Amino acid sequence: MAAPNAPVEASSVAELLADATDREPITDGAGKSGARLERVRIEGVSHVVKYVDLDSDWTMRTAGCLVPAALLLWRRGVFTRLPACIDQPIIGVAAYERGAALLMRDVADVLVPVSDDPIDLPTQHQFLDHMAAMHAAFWDAGPECDVVPTSHRYLDLSPWLAQAEGERGSDDLVPRLVGQGWPLLAEVAPVAAAVVTPLAWDPGPLVMALADTPQTFVHGNWKFDNLGVHEDGRTVLLDWELPGRSPGLSDLAWYLSINCRRLPESKEATIATYRAALERHGIDTAPWWDRQLALCLLGGLVQFGWEKAFGGYDDELAWWEARALEGAELL
Repeated sequence: MAAPNAPVEASSVAELLADATDREPITDGAGKSGARLERVRIEGVSHVVKYVDLDSDWTMRTAGCLVPAALLLWRRGVFTRLPACIDQPIIGVAAYERGAALLMRDVADVLVPVSDDPIDLPTQHQFLDHMAAMHAAFWDAGPECDVVPTSHRYLDLSPWLAQAEGERGSDDLVPRLVGQGWPLLAEVAPVAAAVVTPLAWDPGPLVMALADTPQTFVHGNWKFDNLGVHEDGRTVLLDWELPGRSPGLSDLAWYLSINCRRLPESKEATIATYRAALERHGIDTAPWWDRQLALCLLGGLVQFGWEKAFGGYDDELAWWEARALEGAELL
């Protein structure tokens, strides 16, 4: 049943797109999940439709979602509770068999440009402040935020993904790279692999340790491809495929790992900026910070050890290896 403040859901995709014209597929986007994208015009204004379903989207399959996460957030009214600084552009949804269509405002013009260059420091500080604002707004999040479990988020890029997608004959790029990267990690960083590869297969010990720390509502994928700066100063936040009730620092660890080549300041400075923002938004971090941070940074390599391996044993992998060893002492 929808929450009392949940927006209306269209009865069908046909109803959702009844006024759409000039429909054309989008094939040059940055998305890698397998979800189909379409650009349409409604009353002369450009919109994007994202089709998320079990047949096309490996992220949905590996997250264990039988109902698309964004559809659940819509039905439960969670999107309406986001702080004012967050602009999530979904304006309509419609379920179909094994999936859903998400109608969004076209925000391509304000997204972070796809590049290898670092973003500017003020933009990073905005993103971290708004991440902290969202976490603070949902502190001690309730069951309505239980969408993708923490354990599934740590399994999202695990060897299980490569194995399962390979068995179903998937030709998606990311699962294939994941399958190549985990064995490579054992070759280039055997110390790190000994710690994180078992947790990539079974994150249970990490998830149980994190359960004793504060929980909030997390987005699950704060990568620059999903972020933008609205002209009114809000942070545009796309791709609600991995949200759920989890430690807030898991969002930060993902941000540090997936955006590592484009950070305008050190990881330590980035962490300090987020912590100061969380304190500014009313959360006392002193009682729990060190433990959750160490565990979530361990979790960052559980999620991205395969990806770090492709760069060899460089400064990036060495940093994460050190954090993983520190975090493992708390399990």
